[in-house]
Amino acid sequence: MIERNVYLSKLISSKENGFPKVITGIRRCGKSYLLKEIYRDYLIKHNVLEKNIIIIELDELKNSRYRNPIELDKYVRSKCDESVMNYVFIDEIQLVSTIINPVYTDGEYIIAKKDDKEVISFVDVVLGLSREKYIDLYVTGSNSKMLSSDVVTEFRDKATNIKLAPLSLEEFCGYKKNTSYDTVFEYMRYGGMPLAVLKNVDERKEYLKGLFEMTYFKDILEHNKLKKTEALDALCNIISEGTGQLFNSEKIANTYKSVSKDKIDKETVEKYINYFVDAFILKEATRYDVKGQNEIGALRKYYFADNGLRNARLNFAYIDEGQMLENIVYNELIYNGYTVNVGVFEKKEKDKNGNSTSKTYEMDFIARKGAKKYYIQVCNDISNIQTRERELKPFLALKDSIQKIIVINKPLEETMDSNGFVVIGVVDFLLRFIK
Repeated sequence: MIERNVYLSKLISSKENGFPKVITGIRRCGKSYLLKEIYRDYLIKHNVLEKNIIIIELDELKNSRYRNPIELDKYVRSKCDESVMNYVFIDEIQLVSTIINPVYTDGEYIIAKKDDKEVISFVDVVLGLSREKYIDLYVTGSNSKMLSSDVVTEFRDKATNIKLAPLSLEEFCGYKKNTSYDTVFEYMRYGGMPLAVLKNVDERKEYLKGLFEMTYFKDILEHNKLKKTEALDALCNIISEGTGQLFNSEKIANTYKSVSKDKIDKETVEKYINYFVDAFILKEATRYDVKGQNEIGALRKYYFADNGLRNARLNFAYIDEGQMLENIVYNELIYNGYTVNVGVFEKKEKDKNGNSTSKTYEMDFIARKGAKKYYIQVCNDISNIQTRERELKPFLALKDSIQKIIVINKPLEETMDSNGFVVIGVVDFLLRFIK
């Protein structure tokens, strides 16, 4: 069994809190497995009877009847013993149809249209069941109809949202029982999608490439009522090749034009990128003014939820270890509870003619968690003097007391350079330093 202890702890801490637990995340990252295997085992080991754990898998044909929200509500209530706590797991909740309230249809079940007002949906079922004192409710949903923005809109402050990611480096190394550099490079290249981890190298490549075409693109097209578009595919490739670069919709549109010799407007670019973000495929890091203490500008960086998926978009042919390293560091900081932005600041300097000018400096990340605050530069290698000077320049220009860290792609334990900056290898940084 692959352990997911961070997420198990979140489920345990939210157990019987009076709210439905809505587990979201990129498709195939292990939401169902977390509930039906890991959490179920935990409950049984803590004296919950199996008959009081009710699992409904709505993607199974035998349960298709319960895709009607009223039938689902009736079925769950009929299976629960009101004298004890019942733990109800509803898998693939998005398969529940939205119907017109039968009060207005003489009791007939009629699928609702988009503009119908008096409707009953899975949201009504989830909120209604969770109000019962004898039901502790957990639901998962695939991204095609239950994206992050939908959860926020539909449930607002009425649910506990647990965002599941693919295996972290810590989880991957725990499964491999190895923290060697070779293991880290394997993770950098193929990522931590749970089913991919269980396959051999050739199978992993095909599986990850297939996920995009057969699952993720299909979900996005279905949810947003799009026809297959080459632009969507091309924009994903542009982001893949430019992982860690600052983008805005205009820059992406110009890159698309130079690559495809075709035009795409900024509004379409922004819309398509948001589709990937909403489907948890991409994450965005906005710029943060470290002096003004606020987010600024339209420029932002995009990172993939999983390095293997990012590399699959490039057919595993374009290996830039610096980009892969930066993507991992971003994801691991998020996994460990940090708020992460791109660090930016301006400084007045004299040009070669002695005139005062304003210069903008950028750091890869500013990471904050409680009292912890770090400025972070990520670099594949700093043995080259020009590379080292480039990476250190923002740190040297910023005279404050915040800890400044250079993460490099080598098996190096934490050390201090002559400027007082931390220089640390990726393994030591991710598996110890940021904990």
